[in-house]
Amino acid sequence: MRDANTAYVVLVCLVAALGGLLFGYDTAVIAGAIGFLQSHFQLDPIMKGWAASSALLGCVLGVSFAGILSDRAGRKKTLLFSACLFLVSAVGTALAGSFAHFVLARILGGVGIGIASMASPIVAAEVMTTYRPSALIAGRELARSPCTPPVEPLTLWVIPV
Repeated sequence: MRDANTAYVVLVCLVAALGGLLFGYDTAVIAGAIGFLQSHFQLDPIMKGWAASSALLGCVLGVSFAGILSDRAGRKKTLLFSACLFLVSAVGTALAGSFAHFVLARILGGVGIGIASMASPIVAAEVMTTYRPSALIAGRELARSPCTPPVEPLTLWVIPV
């Protein structure tokens, strides 16, 4: 029985770590694709910036209502909804016939990232209440750090005006 519980906890921690990885992964993917997007959609610098940052708008929207959604629908259904948004976003960006459709798909993907980044640590924390919660935190930070720096040290660099 203990081995089954351990395997379940490890699986949940892996999912939570992937939730932390999504921000950096999306940033890395769009950075590599922006040149191809610029030539395909004939983007000017403003549109190029919008293509890269539109997912961040979706992240803000997703985080804004992820808590309410997970309280009402449940954590598991919220993560499944987030996964559906990832699927729609992946298909939408791949098949986008116009720049507007591409941006809309990126915003939907950003909503999914925001929801997942809010809901996955909550699910993991609920499962990890008695089983080494420090392993969850370390795993999430290690998954996020190759792609983006942790947010906390960045606050040290804010210069007061």
